[in-house]
Amino acid sequence: MVKQKERRPGQKAAGNPGTKPQRDARRDGPIKTGKPSAKPARDAGARSAPAVRDRGERTAEPRIAASVSVAPERPLIVRNGERPAERVPVILESLGAGDFHLIDSGNGLKLEQYGPYRIVRPEAQALWQPSLANRIWDNADAIFTGDTDEDGMGRWRFPREALGETWPLQLLGIDFLGRFTAFRHVGVFPEQIVHWAWMKEQVEIANRPLKVLNLFGYTGVASLVAAAAGAEVTHVDASKKAIGWARENQALGHMEKLPIRWICEDAMKFILREERRGSKYDIILTDPPKFGRGPNGEVWHLFEHLPSMLDICREILSPKALGLVLTAYSIRASFYSIHELMRETMRGADGAVESGELVIREAGLDGKTPGRALSTSLFSRWVPK
Repeated sequence: MVKQKERRPGQKAAGNPGTKPQRDARRDGPIKTGKPSAKPARDAGARSAPAVRDRGERTAEPRIAASVSVAPERPLIVRNGERPAERVPVILESLGAGDFHLIDSGNGLKLEQYGPYRIVRPEAQALWQPSLANRIWDNADAIFTGDTDEDGMGRWRFPREALGETWPLQLLGIDFLGRFTAFRHVGVFPEQIVHWAWMKEQVEIANRPLKVLNLFGYTGVASLVAAAAGAEVTHVDASKKAIGWARENQALGHMEKLPIRWICEDAMKFILREERRGSKYDIILTDPPKFGRGPNGEVWHLFEHLPSMLDICREILSPKALGLVLTAYSIRASFYSIHELMRETMRGADGAVESGELVIREAGLDGKTPGRALSTSLFSRWVPK
């Protein structure tokens, strides 16, 4: 047992008010997309443009708006009918999956297992004290140091031995590359595992071909999960680097023949065009950034433009749609804000809207010992029943 007085990893000196909250830079910082950036990113995409991590360089753009568009001039549709039933609060929890689990957390840090590597990264939500001894944290394979702001650049320190830029990982049977980026991200956001597992199950039990739209798709893990389960997938991301990384992941798993369309474009522009074309999707995943700037000076503000984005997504859902999933990070709001928006958007569609938080539970060194739950994001999901 660790003594209470033992110094904890990342512990701040008394009197230090601490740093300001930082969730994922993936959604919190402006990102330029005119020329390839040397900064890292998260799942690329469009966080309506959010951007993605760099393919070949050590650094890549943060996962924030890689190419964001302003709210379209198209007016919101007036919805009639009853609002869907509600299920709140819903806590979707993961103890880890495949090559990932959360080992420990505390003092604004988290210790994670990604395949063969133990990694330490900042996590403002971890307000408590770590459970494991300081020596275990210090013996990590990679530790991110640098700017404490999520969109601030930093560097990786490798206490044990120098590591390569990329390494193979697997989640839900999908092979992909982890990558040490200059913005602390490694190419996957494991809190999304619960949504991916749900989507995988829906595709497998549907007994019919399903079309899945993955907006702000980043490095393509969700798209590969859906396609491997049997869906026809459209992956949209405004970052060329994100699309490149996603294709690397596809090749790594020898999945080149799977039906995936890789679309490098602003997400809002894409779904507006799909609406005009009359295109329909059975499942839509959308994970927009809080704020972003596009290549031509467009500005995306989640609180201003999210209603339009969801409204368009509603219009391109198929008559037999199985779900519309929204995830929101780094916003100062209750999950009720996106919950009520989703219910208004889906008026007259029947079904139910379930909303709450995504959490990852600590699993200890062995990956099987449940500990504390670390909140990662808000979500709202419409399902037909």
